[in-house]
Amino acid sequence: MSTDEQILGRLAVDDLEAILTTANTEVDEAIHAVRDNADAIFTWDYEKGARPALSKLYEKAKHSQWNGQTDLDWSIDVDQQQFAEMMADMQKMEFDARGVDFSGTPFENWERPEWVELAHEVQNWSLSQFMHGEQGALLCTAKIVETVPWIDAKYYASTQVMDEARHVEVFAKYLDTKLSGYYPVNAHLKLLLDDIVTDSRWDMTYLGMQVMVEGLALAAFGFMHQMSTEPLLKKLLRYVMSDEARHVAFGVLSLQEYYEGLSDAEIFERQQFAFEAAVRMRDRFLQQEVWERLGVPVKDAIEAVMLTPTRQMFQMMLFSKIVPNCKKLGLLDRNDGWLRRRYEEMGVIQFEDWVDTGDEYEAFALDNAAPATA
Repeated sequence: MSTDEQILGRLAVDDLEAILTTANTEVDEAIHAVRDNADAIFTWDYEKGARPALSKLYEKAKHSQWNGQTDLDWSIDVDQQQFAEMMADMQKMEFDARGVDFSGTPFENWERPEWVELAHEVQNWSLSQFMHGEQGALLCTAKIVETVPWIDAKYYASTQVMDEARHVEVFAKYLDTKLSGYYPVNAHLKLLLDDIVTDSRWDMTYLGMQVMVEGLALAAFGFMHQMSTEPLLKKLLRYVMSDEARHVAFGVLSLQEYYEGLSDAEIFERQQFAFEAAVRMRDRFLQQEVWERLGVPVKDAIEAVMLTPTRQMFQMMLFSKIVPNCKKLGLLDRNDGWLRRRYEEMGVIQFEDWVDTGDEYEAFALDNAAPATA
């Protein structure tokens, strides 16, 4: 059995000092090259509908396309200052209600302006990471078109390439025209995207991107959609979520069949990757780049704010889509429940019986949205 050090490169999952040694050393570079080791696979079996669930998903995708330039009202004026002030005030109320004491921390003498500035930076950082993650999905879905051996999967994956291009486009435009700056890709997210792209096995691209990264993104988008009062962002997120739910379902519906035929040793490799991906995505939400930009000691800031009960609850909720999907794929309990134990240690196993995205994706469709939030 592999150890945390072998999987993660550190002795303990929660070793904060080790986590913070991971840094993006290419922040000034516009291009990042990653070697793709996979074979491009042709199939001469063109029977459409051999996998009915994927064929249904493909038909759904064809009727669910939207245009980021015309379906979103970019003339809406976005008051980021007002949103930041609202978020800062809500955060202060939460800290007061929970009796959070910042004595002896970098925030001991912070007043409202500092908390408002933090809210500004967090929004810039969050939307930036969403944008970078969507580009990762764009590349990975193009790779799935090349590498998956089934024609129904190639058909659907081609629609997701268009979806992901649209997502990168709208997040980039929102950052450029409505917010006050952007951040380079987070180091932990970058490492995970590199791992997914370099793996030669087509199902690992599915697992890493469709189930893990897209699953967490779907939960994060839902959280931000619920919190936001800004109409343009709210509609943008709702449109993106309608696509993301199909993307996660694509991964679940494809891998469920494939994983039934894998050996325990092969499944163990997938379990280890699902654990590593979960930890790396959790680490990225420590937002170390924000604290660096604000000139706050990063480790002290994380220990004081990011590990408060509210923040811990948010981090756990991000796994509300991942854990039930891993369960449906049979990854939780194979090999004497290895992944189940790891998710128990991470404090996220309580989501295992939540509905999986393979069953719920149609609930996210735009035609199921109320007019005010569609």
